[in-house]
Amino acid sequence: MADEEENKEEGKEESSEGKKGGNLVLIIIIAVLVLILIIGGVIAFVLMGDDEEAVVEENPQDQQSSNNKQQNKPKARTQRNTESLVVGPMYPLDNFIVNLLSENGRRYLKVQMNLELSGEELATEIDTKVPVIRDLIIRIMSSKTIEEISTSKGKEKLKNQLVDELNMRLKDGTLQNIYFTEFVIQ
Repeated sequence: MADEEENKEEGKEESSEGKKGGNLVLIIIIAVLVLILIIGGVIAFVLMGDDEEAVVEENPQDQQSSNNKQQNKPKARTQRNTESLVVGPMYPLDNFIVNLLSENGRRYLKVQMNLELSGEELATEIDTKVPVIRDLIIRIMSSKTIEEISTSKGKEKLKNQLVDELNMRLKDGTLQNIYFTEFVIQ
């Protein structure tokens, strides 16, 4: 009888140790999963954040030096009009079909856009410079990869680059904005 009691006690000890070990494994798995979720959230936050704002905030001296460089340019870009309620005169451009920069060369972009002008007097200058403007737009767009222009931030950066480059070549006024009326990537 004493042997039976000892066997029962040993069985209880083994089962309680097994439960403790199982609980420990479960706690470790939950801790690892929570850690993975936290790391994933941090990575997503970093990737979704605006890189340009972070660079400007970290390096205010670099921003001042870039501002000084822009003042030396003949036509620095003015603040682009992003409010849809106030729109200046529009100048429609024909379709653009360009090959995108890629490894296999089989991606292309079809774009139609309107240029928002600062005034009507700029339309006559653009009429005379259409070949130059089209060439510049084609060169800039064909230097982009699909990854660069497929996001809304990428499209906004493309607009900013186009406005900056075109404004450097205009003297009777400035472009306020560019509006894509068709944007197809294939």
